Amino acid sequence: MSECKVRCYINLLVFFSAWMRVKWMCKTCVILSYLLSRIDLDELMKKDEPPLNFPKTLEEFEYAFNEQGRLRHTTTGEAYAFNAREDLHRWNQKRYEALGEIITRYVYQLLETKCNLTKEIVPVDATAEEPRSFIYLSADAMSNPTKLLVLIQGCGVVRAGQWARRLIINQDLDSGTQIPFITRAQEEGYGVMVLNPNENHLEVERPAKPAPLPSPEASDEPAEKRERKDDRESKKKRDFYEKYRNPQKESETEQIPIRENGSPEEHVLYVWDHFVSKAAARNVFVVAHSYGGLSLVELMIQREAQVKNRVCAVAMTDSIHNVWHQDANKSIQEWLQQHCRNWVSSPEPLDTPVEPMLSDCPRVSAGTERHELTSWRSFNSIFQFFSEALQTGEEEETSNTVTTRSSHRTKPDHDHNHNDL
Repeated sequence: MSECKVRCYINLLVFFSAWMRVKWMCKTCVILSYLLSRIDLDELMKKDEPPLNFPKTLEEFEYAFNEQGRLRHTTTGEAYAFNAREDLHRWNQKRYEALGEIITRYVYQLLETKCNLTKEIVPVDATAEEPRSFIYLSADAMSNPTKLLVLIQGCGVVRAGQWARRLIINQDLDSGTQIPFITRAQEEGYGVMVLNPNENHLEVERPAKPAPLPSPEASDEPAEKRERKDDRESKKKRDFYEKYRNPQKESETEQIPIRENGSPEEHVLYVWDHFVSKAAARNVFVVAHSYGGLSLVELMIQREAQVKNRVCAVAMTDSIHNVWHQDANKSIQEWLQQHCRNWVSSPEPLDTPVEPMLSDCPRVSAGTERHELTSWRSFNSIFQFFSEALQTGEEEETSNTVTTRSSHRTKPDHDHNHNDL
């Protein structure tokens, strides 16, 4: 056989071998794809997962807040550890959420005991049977004739009195709660309203779906045949979940919205109509964090004249409002420029002016790049801003009063001169 033919045969064998390998790999990929399509990766993550039963109190969790307001383990003194169990992210997350619910109740307790706030139900005319929420008021919130401070947090799991759950758990109470704002405001003579814009619905367990009735076609099958078919299906399921453990199933729930408080925007509007607008204070001040800023702009769009007449100054912290997307008119934008300041996350030092993105309120640095810390880091600057705004407002009011009195004094003289002519 010639050398050329040998070389051709060798090339053919190499090509055939490579083609068979590719074909085998493709077939293997198809099989693997099929197997992976039958496996729920989320289910695999739940394999060998401990029960989702968590403590109901801080004491049972073996955690407590120390004198500095930091959450620490009662035995080791260590900070909260999210990864209590390695490779069980879902379980760790559920544990964190369970602790978060305890933290929410703990903050409510502090609002009532440390800050002496009282809970007011919304809607104000809610029946005992319907879902309802609440806000917190200081004793003089409705009667203080001079100053009222309104606190609005961002969206998410945070409830009344909280800026950020993450900060409460991982840093301290001062940075994560609104308590420093409340106590400072009370010391400076403000009435206080603490809104609860994320309590929008009641979550109830969804009733189990009734078992479907057998179809007429199925009923025509002989009972013995149906039983064999059911046994085969049951065995398939058992085999599958024996290999990939049947995870813990959480009860299905449904949400019943709270009347006129079904969203943060609705809640802020409702509290304005039923509480803020009826308060005695001549000067209303607002601190609005993140989504709270958006809700406030939406309130202005709905109640522009009222807000302009009552609100002296607005401090936003990393607000996500957008005057263009929210269709805020030019007069609202001009008012925001004069009466609002937004402390945004930035690497610049505190209070350094930051280039505005839109033609609305001036932006300054909060002295931190962490979104959730912007309220706490700008704490002192906010109260300074409010004091300056109040002083400016009082000076303008005095100036207007003097001008009015002057015009009244000159008018009789003018009339007298006119009569003498």
